[in-house]
Amino acid sequence: MSDRMVSPNKRPEESQAEVSLRPRHLSEYIGQERVVENLRICIEAAQSRGESLDHILLYGPPGLGKTTLAYVVGAEMGVNVKTTSGPVVERPGDLAAILTNLRPGDVLFIDEVHRLSRAVEEVLYPAMEDYCLDVMIGKGPGARSIRLNLPRFTLIGATTRIALLTSPLRDRFGIMHRMDFYGNEAMVQIVERSASILEVPIAHQGAEELARRSRGTPRVANRLLKRVRDYAQVRASGAIDLPTARKALDMLQVDQLGLDASDRRVLLTIIDKFDGGPVGRETIAAALSEDADTIMDVYEPYLIQLGFIERTPRGRVATRRAYEHLRRRWVPPSQQASLF
Repeated sequence: MSDRMVSPNKRPEESQAEVSLRPRHLSEYIGQERVVENLRICIEAAQSRGESLDHILLYGPPGLGKTTLAYVVGAEMGVNVKTTSGPVVERPGDLAAILTNLRPGDVLFIDEVHRLSRAVEEVLYPAMEDYCLDVMIGKGPGARSIRLNLPRFTLIGATTRIALLTSPLRDRFGIMHRMDFYGNEAMVQIVERSASILEVPIAHQGAEELARRSRGTPRVANRLLKRVRDYAQVRASGAIDLPTARKALDMLQVDQLGLDASDRRVLLTIIDKFDGGPVGRETIAAALSEDADTIMDVYEPYLIQLGFIERTPRGRVATRRAYEHLRRRWVPPSQQASLF
């Protein structure tokens, strides 16, 4: 599902482009005001004491800037940022190699930290708490353990599934912040800033239209901006005004609320095939030839956030708002029995 225009997940080819659009300092970071202000205080306090920052856990939906914020923290502290991810660190030796190459004060950023194996976590606990690494030398009866001291460093973990993080690991983070979806005003500023970096002329109304359809997610906004830029260069004057933004986004099948064709397909399946529900996700998945986990993890979160779907003990139900958005006639549940 990463090929969807409105998917918040990172595509491999976008990594370099994202780096060029990232803010480098807290003063440039747009949105997440509460998180930014708390981090600013922690950074200033740590610097005044000449210490490294406490370990930081950032959690929330994908595409909201957790990786960006990790690099910003490193820049504010004036240290290097080493990056890896939970699935990549397969063995304790992999983590040990990373930790022993850190310098004093460095930031180690682990994306998808909830996907670390238990064996790797066991190595990480003393590293986070006591800044040391226990290494086993030899095998069998002659094996012995030696303890290596590590420089004081800051671990920044990012996760979209904080419930999957083990309690011992979660408890070792001194700073924890949730990243929320961005408001429309912040999204407009992000679109205008990215357009300026990409040297794309954009009218304020064009930026507002892009922001409105970006699902409160900067990654989606930047992706849509590039496609609208292409449309403006080929089919318009090269500048993104309101009519150009609307035509380009309509061509991409991204509607006024950021729903794409796949989102609408899910809603229409519930409404047209199952009379608005309740219907189980397994049944929805079968009707759409999709995987049930894809329905739950990819499509439902945003539809629930908009109030278009409700999860009930009997299954998923399309709400009145979903009917109105799709211009379908809604019948209150109390009157539905009289139709049959």
